[in-house]
Amino acid sequence: VQLVESGGGLVQAGGSLRLACVVSGRSVTTTNMGWFRQAPGLAREFVAGISKSGGRTDYADSVKGRFTISRDNAKNTVYLQMNSLKPEDTAVYCCAADRTDSWTRPRLPGGYDYWGQGTQVTVST
Repeated sequence: VQLVESGGGLVQAGGSLRLACVVSGRSVTTTNMGWFRQAPGLAREFVAGISKSGGRTDYADSVKGRFTISRDNAKNTVYLQMNSLKPEDTAVYCCAADRTDSWTRPRLPGGYDYWGQGTQVTVST
């Protein structure tokens, strides 16, 4: 299973970006997916998750109402739409895949089996 992120970049505060995570080797319809981020000197942080059915989503409080996770089954791709970006959103964003059947702890990094390399998001003031 491989995960490849794209879509990061430099944006001004208040702007938007859409990240994409292309999954190969496994269908997103059978895989719980998550987005995490890590800023320099800080621990990895949960951002958003979507269940394999696509029927459930979860968001960190810090991004709720600004970020939206979605997926395109035909493209086997998961997206993270980020609006109203803030400087504190600056981080490397990684997608992750969970091959288990349940979706009980989507916020825990340890619950994921596969990780992408990440894409840098920088939000300037």
